[in-house]
Amino acid sequence: MSGEMAAQGGVIHDLGYQHYDGPRLGRAAIIRALQWHSLRSAYGIGRGVRAKIVPILTFVIMCLPAVANAISAARGGGRIVPYDTYLFRLRGLVMVIFVAAQAPELVSRDLRSHVLPLYFCRPMRRLDYPLAKLAAFTVACLALIEIPLLLLYLGTIVSAGGGTAVWNQTKALIPGLLIGALWAVLFAAIGLALASLTGRRAYATGAIAIYFFLSWSLASILIGVTGGRPGPGPSPLASRLAGLVSPPTVLEGVRQWLGGTSVSPVPRPGSVGVLYGVMFLVLLGASLGGLAARYRKAGVS
Repeated sequence: MSGEMAAQGGVIHDLGYQHYDGPRLGRAAIIRALQWHSLRSAYGIGRGVRAKIVPILTFVIMCLPAVANAISAARGGGRIVPYDTYLFRLRGLVMVIFVAAQAPELVSRDLRSHVLPLYFCRPMRRLDYPLAKLAAFTVACLALIEIPLLLLYLGTIVSAGGGTAVWNQTKALIPGLLIGALWAVLFAAIGLALASLTGRRAYATGAIAIYFFLSWSLASILIGVTGGRPGPGPSPLASRLAGLVSPPTVLEGVRQWLGGTSVSPVPRPGSVGVLYGVMFLVLLGASLGGLAARYRKAGVS
């Protein structure tokens, strides 16, 4: 009997499952659904309390300077927190913690559970998956950076005297939002690229944290030992180049190269400022290229 069935090409058995006769939404709907699910996962939405601890704590910590600034402005003081740097060390520390904790949540879990073949059997291309994850995580990082800036802006203009003061604050806010976008894109790309290397979340978190903290510590040490100084004063060439070894200091160098005047621990790059722009593009390109290569391989394995 089985020989006859094989000769006829096999038999499809109706097991009684309900048939789906609705519309097939296709690739774009799959990507949108994946982006939305990934964005929710970045903040622990739809999951247990433990998944929400890091996103909530980092968001609250990031907003504290804006709240302190609003209190100062209400008492008649001026704006004490700059828009473009915010608090550089605080922003860098909070972003590293958030990215190290949440980037593995977006990609490492799927690798460990071996569900990528289920994604790739759908009408989506292999690069759609990492692009959807990158878009979602970039939005998550943007929210962590830009919402405190908007709170800082609102807390300042509420106590501002007249339309001229409001306009001045608005002009100062826009560059801060643009610099924040650069932070979000670069941190999201690096975090996902490192997290995609392993399906073990602890290993991915450790790799991201070690890379950011070690490179940042190295840049700070090199700036210190080479005699670098913050502010408009001249610094030795070695200290102006030292910031190229770490993503946070690269972003700070790009900010100053683009015209930012707020004082920060990173010396002004001066004539080598273009190198910070180039390094930003190199880090971003390497992260995006590594992410794409990782999922081309994952798609065929």
